Amino acid sequence: MSQHTPREAASAGLVNDDDEIDLLAFAGALWRGKFTILFAAFIAAMIGAYYAYVVAIPTYRASTSLALQLESSPLSTDIQSILSGVPTESEAMNTELEVIRSRGVIRQLVERLDLTTDPEFNAALRPEPYFSIRDQVAALVNLIFPPDVAPVEPTVGDPDPEITALNRTIAAVRRAVSADIQRGTYIFNIAVTTESPDKSQLIANTLSEVYITNQIDQKFAATEYSVTWLSERVADLEIDLRERENDLKSLRTEIDVVSVEVLEALNRQLIDTRDRANAALTSAAVAEARLSRIEALREAEDYAELNRVFNDPTLSRLVTEDAGSDQIETRIDVLTERAEAEFGRQNQLIETLQAAESRLEQDVAVQSDDIVRLQQIEREVLAIQTLYETFLTRLKEATVQRGLAQPDSRVLSEAIPGTYVSPQKSRIRALSILVGLMAGAAVVLARQFLNRGFRSADELEAFTDQPILGQIPLMPIKHRNQLVPYLNDKSASAGVEAIRSLRTSILLSSPDHPPQVIMVTSSLPGEGKTSLSISLAHNLAGPNKKILLIEGDVRRRTLDEYFRKNTDGTEGIVSALDKVATIEDLSDVISQQPQLGADIILGEKTRQNAPDVFSSDHFKHFLEMLRGHYDYIIIDTPPVLVVPDSRIIGQHVDAILLGVAWDRTSRDQVKEALRQLSGLKVDLGLVLNKISASGMKRYGYGGKYGSYAAYGSAYYDD
Repeated sequence: MSQHTPREAASAGLVNDDDEIDLLAFAGALWRGKFTILFAAFIAAMIGAYYAYVVAIPTYRASTSLALQLESSPLSTDIQSILSGVPTESEAMNTELEVIRSRGVIRQLVERLDLTTDPEFNAALRPEPYFSIRDQVAALVNLIFPPDVAPVEPTVGDPDPEITALNRTIAAVRRAVSADIQRGTYIFNIAVTTESPDKSQLIANTLSEVYITNQIDQKFAATEYSVTWLSERVADLEIDLRERENDLKSLRTEIDVVSVEVLEALNRQLIDTRDRANAALTSAAVAEARLSRIEALREAEDYAELNRVFNDPTLSRLVTEDAGSDQIETRIDVLTERAEAEFGRQNQLIETLQAAESRLEQDVAVQSDDIVRLQQIEREVLAIQTLYETFLTRLKEATVQRGLAQPDSRVLSEAIPGTYVSPQKSRIRALSILVGLMAGAAVVLARQFLNRGFRSADELEAFTDQPILGQIPLMPIKHRNQLVPYLNDKSASAGVEAIRSLRTSILLSSPDHPPQVIMVTSSLPGEGKTSLSISLAHNLAGPNKKILLIEGDVRRRTLDEYFRKNTDGTEGIVSALDKVATIEDLSDVISQQPQLGADIILGEKTRQNAPDVFSSDHFKHFLEMLRGHYDYIIIDTPPVLVVPDSRIIGQHVDAILLGVAWDRTSRDQVKEALRQLSGLKVDLGLVLNKISASGMKRYGYGGKYGSYAAYGSAYYDD
């Protein structure tokens, strides 16, 4: 035996040291669980067959085909812009599929066939099942959590039962109806699936009739609406046209009828008058400037310059002959009067032209307003007249179309009695078997992956790095007091042979100094350490060999259950520590067991603290004394993870056996137990205990591990 620190190993043996899935181990796990997988597949197949042949209700599907009409009617007129057919775009055709399954169309179908009285579509008419899982679950919930609120009585606002039944039936029929488009064509397929082939045929054909009738009704309604709307608009436009024509007549009566040509002549006259007025203003300004200059020159008596201004021959002669100033002034006065008279005439002309310009501007403005008003009314009359004539034409066209509405689709092929569609028994059976195989494999793999215990010595050794000294099968006994008789009577059994193998491993672990005091413990109670201690003591016993079995568990005292008939009233380990002087003093404490071939010291209840009892010098001297009288001493101690007694006793022993229950003791428990025992400077070995032979075979280890393998049955006497 050697002492090591435990390390983590791959979980369940399906992952190798490189953290990669071992496919062989994976396949092996599935192969070992083949019976579980086959059983799960068998159960699933039975369930699937029961559903397919007993529970499932057969359904039948019937389908009818509708072709979209692409040709226009020979009687079609421009009214088609108002009453156009169904466009052939994919979106529009998909819309028609939704129309087929629409609530309105399905409702007409339900009412025509009175499907509310059919239990298949009206669940309220179906008989109550003898057993309903939903009702049972609801009853159980109400039993566990009784409702606090009393049931609400129906009120006036509650839904009408007939409406509820109708809505329920419509929803069920919609689920039974499907529609699709044949790829690359303008053909709709309407399929109906029910529990009767004749019912499927009837519903499919009736639905196509309802759909086509609905198209005709929609077109007729659209035509009626168009006729009504156009009639109202034509009447309104006629009244509006008459009012505008009367307004036009009234306006022509109120104003002088003019034309655009007359208005243009007035505009030209206005422009000419404005130009003449501007010219007169310019001449008047020139004349005024000339008078101002004449006045200035006269004051300066500049007759020469005045002569140039007037350019008069008489004044020029008088100035040249150097006549008297009186003559010159007289002549200048005459010329000045002429200039002032000319300036006066220019001002009068300006006033006349400006008055004429104002009058012409007013005439043009009035005439323009009248023409604009007249033209606006004329345009309104023309527009209303055009719109009136257009609507009147459309009204006549719509009137012609009334009663000529045709559906956009036609029945291409009527439905025949429905064909069987479900349940598909073969497929259900195949799927059930597949699901069963998958479920069985999942159970096997989950059991393999989620297993936290050890099913083989290899797994235990790989996880702990500790030597596995023995693999002890589960003893086939029902009561503890049957163990010693079994060891004596079945000396050639697999269990006894496994104990012999364990004894050999212990003795060979240190040939020069084999351990004399051996402590047997486990991680938790119930892992077979006491049975292991008794079995080891029985196997170590032999000629000239003195064996002592000590019950180190002073709390539970389970050892007396194995020797109940011979140990009543016997003192135990606590009394032995009080009589530690000589071996003869222990005659009342040591019980000889001839069937076991060894002496035993039982545990004993004490008020002292158990760790204090075993940590005292009395216990140390007690073991030293026993070493001189016995060849081997086996101490059965409490579990390591429960109380500290084992660690205290382990300080005084030569070797420790840690029992690990097969497929029970978890990895964390073993790891913690080894951690707590690692501080003891004692050889430590592991024993895989309470191995189930049937379990080993079930997991596929029966032919690989231990002397209890299936091929060893010829060597054992079980």
